[in-house]
Amino acid sequence: MPSSPAPTAGDPPSPVTGTLGLVLPTFPQGPLRPGHGPTLATLCRRAEDAGAGALWACDHLFWHGACLEAFTALGVAAAATSRAAIGTGVLQLPLRRPSAVAKQAASLDLLAGGRLVLGVGAGSHRGEYDAAGADFSTRGRQLDDGIDALRRAWARTEGPYALAPGARPVPVWIGGSSEAALRRAARRGDGWFPLFLGPDDYGAAMDRLDKEAERAGRDPAAVARAIVVFAAVGAHEPGERGLAWMGSLYGLPPSSFARHLVAGDAAHCARVVGRFVEAGADHVAVFVTADDPSVQFEDLAGECAPWAVAGRAPRHHQPADPLRARTV
Repeated sequence: MPSSPAPTAGDPPSPVTGTLGLVLPTFPQGPLRPGHGPTLATLCRRAEDAGAGALWACDHLFWHGACLEAFTALGVAAAATSRAAIGTGVLQLPLRRPSAVAKQAASLDLLAGGRLVLGVGAGSHRGEYDAAGADFSTRGRQLDDGIDALRRAWARTEGPYALAPGARPVPVWIGGSSEAALRRAARRGDGWFPLFLGPDDYGAAMDRLDKEAERAGRDPAAVARAIVVFAAVGAHEPGERGLAWMGSLYGLPPSSFARHLVAGDAAHCARVVGRFVEAGADHVAVFVTADDPSVQFEDLAGECAPWAVAGRAPRHHQPADPLRARTV
C-alpha cells in the first residue's frame, strides 16, 4: 500500500505552543498515590499562569517505576487549562494500534479545543517491546506505517466509519535525536522534537533538517523545531539533586546524564534555554528533574519572560530575539 503524503499547506496549523513548555511529572520518583489528579491539575494551571505555552506528557507502557499513561494525564491537563497546548512527548506509536491512537488523539483534540500536538517516536528499549508483544527490530517501519495510518484515519470525516464528528488532522511531531528521526521529521512530520542534544549540536542539525525537507519537496518552514531540555533550577547544588533524580528515572548511574542536565540558578538556566532558541528552536520543553516542578519552572519562566512569549506563533528557526547567552 502506498504511503500517505506528507502534511500539506492545507492541513490545520499546529497549536501555538509558545517558546517555553513544561514536561509534566508523570514519572515521579517518589510514591504515586491515589487521588493525584487534583494535584496534577493545580500544577498545570500554575504552569500555564507562569507562561507555559505547552504541557507535555512522556510515554512508556512498561517501565521500571510507576508512571501515568500519557493520554490520561493530558486529559487532566486539558480540563485544567484553557490556553496551553497539550502534547505527547513522545508516544511510542509502534507499541499501539494506530487506529485506536487516532481515535484517542482526535477525541482529546476535540475536547481540548484543537490544542493537541501528537509527538510520536519509535522508542529504544527492547524490553518494553518484549513486554508489549511488539517487534523491536521493525519499529522504524512500524512507526512510518503508523503515521500514515493516523492520517488516513483522520481523513475519514464522513460515512459510517468516520473517526469522530468534527475531527481534524492532529499535528504530528517526530521525536528522537538520531539522523533517522531527523529525516523522518523532514519527510513526514509537522515538527521535530528531539532530546539529549546540546545547543551547538541542535543548531547544526537545523541545516540538515532543512536540506532533508527540501529533498522531500517540502518547505523547511513547515517543520516546527522543538527540543526537550532537562533542567534543575536552584541556588544550592541543583546539579547533584537533578542528576540523582535522572539516575532514578532511567535506572542508570547519575553521572550518565552530566552533559545532558542544565543546572544552576534561574538566570543561568534561562541563558541556556535562550541558546536553544538562538540555535533555531521554536519551542523548548523543560523537563524539570523533580516530582513537583512548579516552583523551579515558575522561577525559570520568570527569567525567560522578557523574550519567551507563550502566545507567540512559532518562528520556524528564524534568529532569536534579544537574548545572547554565552555559557552552558
